[in-house]
Amino acid sequence: MLRVELHDSLLKLEGRLTGEAAEHVHALMTCTYMEPRMVIDITEVTFVDSAGEAVLSFLGRLGAEFVAETAYASDVCERLQLPIAQNRNSQNHESPITRLRLRIKDA
Repeated sequence: MLRVELHDSLLKLEGRLTGEAAEHVHALMTCTYMEPRMVIDITEVTFVDSAGEAVLSFLGRLGAEFVAETAYASDVCERLQLPIAQNRNSQNHESPITRLRLRIKDA
């Protein structure tokens, strides 16, 4: 299962970024206006397959920066050459204006 939270310029992912769940994230981000400085927190992502890697790479090419505070998340960013957000704390991006929370189960 993948949990997705979108708060203005922060997209937080938790769980497995795989298959259909990764496709949902891709669709969500293509239909959503991305802030100029979008930050994607993948600290709580536990597994990424090739579909998830493609989505993360896509978001990186769009200019997103990534928060990766675990060894696994850091390894994913390094492997995919994703830019790490500097001096950004995911808790500071909380905003009541735009908030979306989803849970996506893999089939």
